[in-house]
Parts: sequence; C-alpha cells; structure tokens
Amino acid sequence: MADPIELYYWPTPNGWKVSIFLEETATPYTLKPVNIGKGEQFEPDFLKISPNNRMPAIIDPDGPDGKPVSVFESGAILQYLGRKTGQFYPADERARVEVEQWLFWQMGGLGPMAGQAHHFRNYAPEKIEYGINRYTDEVHRLYGVLDTRLKDRDYVAGDYSIADMAIWPWVLPEGQGQDIEEFPNLKAWLKRVGDRPAVQRGRALGKDLRKRLDDGSKESEDAKKVLFGQRARK
Repeated sequence: MADPIELYYWPTPNGWKVSIFLEETATPYTLKPVNIGKGEQFEPDFLKISPNNRMPAIIDPDGPDGKPVSVFESGAILQYLGRKTGQFYPADERARVEVEQWLFWQMGGLGPMAGQAHHFRNYAPEKIEYGINRYTDEVHRLYGVLDTRLKDRDYVAGDYSIADMAIWPWVLPEGQGQDIEEFPNLKAWLKRVGDRPAVQRGRALGKDLRKRLDDGSKESEDAKKVLFGQRARK
C-alpha cells in the first residue's frame, strides 16, 4: 500500500477544497497543520513545497515516477489528485474542458473577489465604502453567473466534479454581503453539495484549530498582522 498523501492545511476555503476531495475519494492522507495566523507558512521547510507561502499544499510520496512530488495551489492539487485517482476529473477531453473552465473561474474570479469582499467587510481596520461596494457587487455578479449556470443542471460542469469542490467552499453569503434567496438555483446547489457526507467531513477537518480573526482577542489581532499587509521577504 502506498504511503498516505501529506496534506499541509489550515481550515479555510482553499484548504477545504482539498480535504473534501480526499474525503470523497477515501484517499489516505496525513494532516500537517500550517497555522497561518502564527506565520508557519513562512517556515523554510514549508516554503520548499509552497514557495508562494500559501496553503494548502501536498506531498505525494508515490509521485508519477514512483518518487515523491509536491504540489502547491489548490486548483493544481485538485487536478493532480483527479488525474492520480481517476475520480471527479473526466478523462474525456470535452468533459475535462467543461470542468477546467469552471475550476479556473473559481481560481481567478470567485475566490479572489470573495476574499476581498470578506476583507473589506470584516477585517479592514477602517471601513472603506468604495472597497466594500466594489467587491460586494462583484461577488453578487459572480453569484448571478453561477445561479444562471445551475438553472438546468445539478452540478456546474455535468457530473459532480473538482469544479464543484473548488467553488462550494467559497460561497459564503453572509460574510460576503449576499442574500442567498436572490439565487434559488445556487441555494439548491449549495445544499445539494453540502449534504454530501464527504463534503461535511472535509469541511469539518481541523475546525477546532482555527480561531476567529474578528473576536477582538490579542491572538486574533496578532494573526491579522501576520496575514494582512505582507510584502516580499528577502
């Protein structure tokens, strides 16, 4: 039996993408917490596998040539694991393109815009109306794109796939200033995916590790200093 995947993880939407996939496929893995609020993402050993100092990342001891391989960036990890396991990432080229375009839609659109909406609405030290409105409105637009896409289908790219796993963790209406009732197809999909037992297990992984950043404690304020306002480290 192959050694388990090493999952470098913290309970955030990007981390949940990979934990959900591993749970869905029953892929053996070992959890390696990376406390981003304490700056563990800057440790030299972690930077060797994730040079962008972001998690998640994985090490597969049984890589494509039988040797260990590391992968960073959540979308790339999903693609790698999809190819490795042959699950939730179709081999047929037309079906694969369908999945990939929605995976990249999340990576380049929903994730960054929703992240900015969260920041300006919840974490920014001063309330900047333009920033709040700019990103809240863009998330509203993206929710509309997804709602339209789901009008006549259960999942975003045909069968349930890594595209759904990538998008689902980032649909957090309350924190993004959205009313989910405006988007009935999205609401139904959110529940459909969220009712999957593996999704629930992946979403719950490490939930006790994370402390809220907006609880006013010294620990949360210290974490904000680590997470926000980063510049290049030389």
